[in-house]
Amino acid sequence: MKNFKAYSDEGLLKLLKQQELGAFEEIYLRYWRRLYSAAYRRVQSREASEEIVQDIFTSLWVNRHSANIEILSSYLFTAVKYKVINHLEKEVSRRNYAEVQMNSSMLTDNSTEESILLNELNLALEKEIEKLPPKRQQIFKMSRQGHLSIKQVASHLGISEKTAENQLGKAIKVLKLNLKHFNLFTLLFTILA
Repeated sequence: MKNFKAYSDEGLLKLLKQQELGAFEEIYLRYWRRLYSAAYRRVQSREASEEIVQDIFTSLWVNRHSANIEILSSYLFTAVKYKVINHLEKEVSRRNYAEVQMNSSMLTDNSTEESILLNELNLALEKEIEKLPPKRQQIFKMSRQGHLSIKQVASHLGISEKTAENQLGKAIKVLKLNLKHFNLFTLLFTILA
């Protein structure tokens, strides 16, 4: 039976490519705690840190033949860094989704009164949009109702991005001013959404 503790990281990597389970176990024992600590410092969650480290070791074993690893410690700590980034991005997405769902349910829970107000606002908004100069009206509709970026609007209309941006800003300013009697939250929600 081999004494894997005596092997260097490079030696363990060679044995790992030869499917030596003992080499993998030694790498795991050698690095698990340090990788866990590195992940925990960033995510502050025991479960998430354990999952991140487990994913890294699973990937190391699955890709043992194809992985081009020169320095084992650098490879493992870089893997932690990217797994942490992915984890944090997913957490932000989950939180944003939950907030949108919560805000959406809050809007639908006060249904009747807010529905009437929102319908009134939408009608008033449409009337005010129709009063805008034709080009400004077109830019506003493409941006806010068509969900195009300023760059896309400018390209589609053959104007500069600065012109499109200025016209959109003027349209929003006029609409806010002319619809100021509506609840500010509802107004912002509708115009800027």
